[in-house]
Amino acid sequence: MSGKKGRDKEGCFALESIDFKNALEQFQTLVEKMIIQKTKESSGLYTKDDDEINYEKFYKTTRTLFGSAVKDQDIQAFFRKIISNPDERPEWLEIFGCFSGESVGMPTPSKENMVLLVSEKQQISHSDVLKGILKVPLLHLTVTASQKGLITVIRASPTEDTAWITGCDFLPNLKYIVAVTESTVILWDYKSKESEGNGFVIKPMKNCLLCVSTVTMADNLPRDTILLGDDKGYVYLLTITTDDFIMKQTKGGKVSQFKVMDAESFDMPRRKLHDDWVGKVKYFPALKRFGSCSTDGINSFVLDDIKRLEDHLPVKEFSVPKGVNAFTYCGKAKVIVTGGNPVNYGVCSFTYNIP
Repeated sequence: MSGKKGRDKEGCFALESIDFKNALEQFQTLVEKMIIQKTKESSGLYTKDDDEINYEKFYKTTRTLFGSAVKDQDIQAFFRKIISNPDERPEWLEIFGCFSGESVGMPTPSKENMVLLVSEKQQISHSDVLKGILKVPLLHLTVTASQKGLITVIRASPTEDTAWITGCDFLPNLKYIVAVTESTVILWDYKSKESEGNGFVIKPMKNCLLCVSTVTMADNLPRDTILLGDDKGYVYLLTITTDDFIMKQTKGGKVSQFKVMDAESFDMPRRKLHDDWVGKVKYFPALKRFGSCSTDGINSFVLDDIKRLEDHLPVKEFSVPKGVNAFTYCGKAKVIVTGGNPVNYGVCSFTYNIP
């Protein structure tokens, strides 16, 4: 049985073992409270208290209600959808990765003909009925057969991951593409031929990775350093060398054409800089500093030397009541510009002077 089928089956068992109706009612109550909270925050009428619903509380409550039937990336997407626009209330089934809304260019399906696909975030509508689905991992194929005799072969890309890609960057010295999913770091050798090994996968990561940025150094050594941000507020520092491609492979481990490297074999300093998920990390060569931001209203934005991730000395940071969603550096003006979402109709920007 493939890993994906195993997870889907596990999810089904998880739903069977709970009182789904009661869990769903509690979840909808949680969402309603969160929408009211975000609406009050936007109007400036909200006062923080012990009942405040942040991402950590939302995640723990949802996980307690539905167990392994929900995936980390779907919880994150649901939470982000609410905080970005409380007026557009997500449907409850989106917490399971399913969407019932109309797709662009597709006719509105009738209820009896709607097929919801978990993870693929699509919907298919036709008057036929699927009678069988077969996955062929060796050939990266999924075969479906319908009641009316339609056989469909769906080809999956060799680089396909069952989790979402949450960020990517380029490694200038190793000449690789780096991408992150919720639990892996992918190193793709885009220059290699398809018949050869295309790269490496570093796994498993303890927390859900949300962003990545290359630390650009003024050297030509066969190594690259990257910054990673996760859903628990941690920022990681990971250095990869050409020797790692040989020395740190897992014996017999391979994901499609990607060889597996054990994350535990890397010296990966990390530091908790935020009390909410890390929305973005970025290294600025001109400043020789990195920046990281979060919707955390206390530790909203950090700007400091990457050495702070290893020595744990105090970092330079500032707070924004409703957090920071994005930032960039202007070399000409020598300022850091940050943006948040304190109101529904715009973005509020702040400037941070570089000494």
